[in-house]
Amino acid sequence: MQNDTRNACLKRLSRIEGQVRGLSRMVEDNRYCIDIVTQVAAVRAALKKVEEEVLRDHVAHCVEHAIRSGDPEQQREKVSELIEVLGKLKS
Repeated sequence: MQNDTRNACLKRLSRIEGQVRGLSRMVEDNRYCIDIVTQVAAVRAALKKVEEEVLRDHVAHCVEHAIRSGDPEQQREKVSELIEVLGKLKS
């Protein structure tokens, strides 16, 4: 992973960690259900952004490297990994 992507993801994940702790407090405090669900949705959206950043970096770095390598086996492997993970994300 590229350094700028890693740093951005770590920063986002730190914020998400705080959001999750806040969710725990909301549940402990018996807060209104809709408020909790709204915050859960916010955490999921934030995680989705991290996922997108990591995938974007993977394509720009790992997949591109495999394409430039000229190694058909490595190219097939990277494309296969990408297809597999994208299939899992659709579920």
